[in-house]
Amino acid sequence: MRKIRNIISSLFIFIGLFLISSCSGRLEVKNLDTIHEMEFGGIYLTITIDDFNNKGFNYGDSVDIEFTNGYKVNDIPYYNGYYVDAGETLLVGYPGYDYVKLTLNYGDDYWDIADLKDGDKGSIKLNQALKYKDIQDTMNIQYSDTKRDDETEAEFSNYRMVNIGNIKDNILYRGASPCDNKHNRASHVDSLLALNQINYVVNLADTPEKIQDYMAKSDFNSPYFKSLYERNTVLLAAPISKVLPLSMNMNYKSDEFREKVALGLKSMLSFQGPYYIHCQEGKDRTGFVLIVIEALLGASYQEMVDDYMETYKNYYNITLESDSLRYNIIKQRNVDAMLKFLIGNENANLSETEFSSYIRLYLINGGMTDSEVTSFINLLS
Repeated sequence: MRKIRNIISSLFIFIGLFLISSCSGRLEVKNLDTIHEMEFGGIYLTITIDDFNNKGFNYGDSVDIEFTNGYKVNDIPYYNGYYVDAGETLLVGYPGYDYVKLTLNYGDDYWDIADLKDGDKGSIKLNQALKYKDIQDTMNIQYSDTKRDDETEAEFSNYRMVNIGNIKDNILYRGASPCDNKHNRASHVDSLLALNQINYVVNLADTPEKIQDYMAKSDFNSPYFKSLYERNTVLLAAPISKVLPLSMNMNYKSDEFREKVALGLKSMLSFQGPYYIHCQEGKDRTGFVLIVIEALLGASYQEMVDDYMETYKNYYNITLESDSLRYNIIKQRNVDAMLKFLIGNENANLSETEFSSYIRLYLINGGMTDSEVTSFINLLS
């Protein structure tokens, strides 16, 4: 009898372990509504990040996603940030997002890639638990939307003058949004715009409709930005806005992105400075556009790296001295990748490259004339 009890007990233990293993492999959320996330070009699957994680999913998991139209994507990482190379797929639960999102990092619109239509649904299934945990743990970076007492207003706003290469002082500034208050920075940016008497703003992130929505919200407190957006001139009866909304996606390798970069720089020729360039955080789209400008104006590779990485110091306190691993990964995936794309050479020695001629061609291919590029250089230098 004791042997029988031991055999039965062992059998129950085996069955229990089998069921746990099987169930963990079938962890799944089904029939989620999909929403086209148009600003960055992705697919929201309508389960909140907290609810998704409470189901048992963890950052660093590998997941499979399938839509009711038959499109599938397998073995992609689930992260709380964009910790993949440009053009790679991930499921992201980014702080502040309404839902988890399937997207390409700096890539084409995933809604179009998956050929989704309104009404299509999606399911997310665990492929392998914590397969990408090492990358998640290494790259896990988040910032606070509350200003610290030891932070300056400019640091909190990721706001700064750009004067590297041949760019003169007090002509060009970059930073976070002065109108989108999602991260509680808009009013701080606005006060800095007023302090520096910014005369023209290139808004890489928004449409006119979005800007009107921001200005209608109860927490909108950016009077200087509003005065630029609604600026009148004495020469024309119609108002001439000193804010250009470009509504750029995240795919810096696309023709559309290049054309909007060229349009934004060309528009600056019609206004006196100082100029301000921003997206939402002043990090990704702004980072690329400023690399274009800096490279055109003779900045060295190291100067561009230092300016780009200042953003990661402001938001995440990542510096070469404090966190060399993360610093170098970000530099390689972002600054180096962007510059190699711009010059069309993946194997280039960036520290020995003269970038200006490549950028001139990039902008001409985007719609500027050669003389307009020269005028832009003269405008800032």
